Amino acid sequence: CLPRQREGALVARRVGFADVRALTTAELQQGLDRDSGLHVLNVQTDKFFAGELIPGSRRVSLDTIGPGTPELAKDAEIVTYCGGSACSQSIEAAKKLTELGYTNVRAYREGLEGWKAAGNKIVAPSPAPAA
Repeated sequence: CLPRQREGALVARRVGFADVRALTTAELQQGLDRDSGLHVLNVQTDKFFAGELIPGSRRVSLDTIGPGTPELAKDAEIVTYCGGSACSQSIEAAKKLTELGYTNVRAYREGLEGWKAAGNKIVAPSPAPAA
């Protein structure tokens, strides 16, 4: 389904939670192992971020997602995650990204909780380079 055109402007399509595609821990592991250009984003807001990342992922807080953030191609393969299945931030972020025109977005609903429960390691974010 393509967004409707109105007077030459692209109108964003509203996306519901049921429209958000998901992936499992095994599918995420396979994507990361293949080094397939998968963009994995920890979308936890400052209130919930505890300094933990899935290896190979980066942090893009849910409240910073908007036009131009993240700076990725609209067809990039993107996976969002948060703390776990009780947290809705990964779904909210995937919904926002889809509404912004990203076409290949999925949510890892099991989040950090599911990743660690499967015996996988986590990492701390790299420090920001000094100015």
